[in-house]
Amino acid sequence: MIYSKFAVIGVGRYGATIARRIAERGAQVFAFDPDEEKIEGIKDDVAFAVTLDATDIRALKSQNLEEMDAAVVAIGENFEATVLTCVHLMDIGVKRIIARASGDHQRLILEKIGITEILTPENEVAYVVREKLLNPNIVSFLQLPDDHEIAEIRAPKGIIGRSIDSIGFRNKYEITLITIKREYNITKNSEDCVETHIIGVPKSDIEIKEKDTLVIFGAAKSVERFIEINESL
Repeated sequence: MIYSKFAVIGVGRYGATIARRIAERGAQVFAFDPDEEKIEGIKDDVAFAVTLDATDIRALKSQNLEEMDAAVVAIGENFEATVLTCVHLMDIGVKRIIARASGDHQRLILEKIGITEILTPENEVAYVVREKLLNPNIVSFLQLPDDHEIAEIRAPKGIIGRSIDSIGFRNKYEITLITIKREYNITKNSEDCVETHIIGVPKSDIEIKEKDTLVIFGAAKSVERFIEINESL
């Protein structure tokens, strides 16, 4: 696992599900909510749970949140509290902030204050959030039966410059490379720009480039192992 220490602020149904799914994968999860009953309901499933009002910056500062790999703001009913909490987390220096929005209006407000990762419960499910948090290389993925998935991942640094044949996707990692999405610098209407194109079915001698996105199929554990091994090189 690449990232392992997360704060989840707001543990209603949605936030609690995210917290539990992350914890299931062995991450340290710190849960915060002003509702003592909600904290009681999740304390046995996470590393640390405390009753706390996240709109109080002094309370947040007391929790050393700047040491977290990421903080998820999953406050559901009070959007004002979501915005204020995000601002406080930015002031504290939290590395990565993921916030919940309900609808385009709330999303726009969060974007305006500088939040770039926004969850919309209507189209985000907890396991998608979990995978993106635990493996930042994952751009998107499709969950399949029997714990398999088709995932788009940023090329891990350990395979950059290597040929497909030398990496051993199938033999070493038990995953299949479906295709590669590659960026190309082009000139269009006298302006330089970047376009992304698919490299059909990649040949074995194609070398992986730094900004490539790999589309791969395999068991979730195999995909995670592939990222872990090659991102740590």
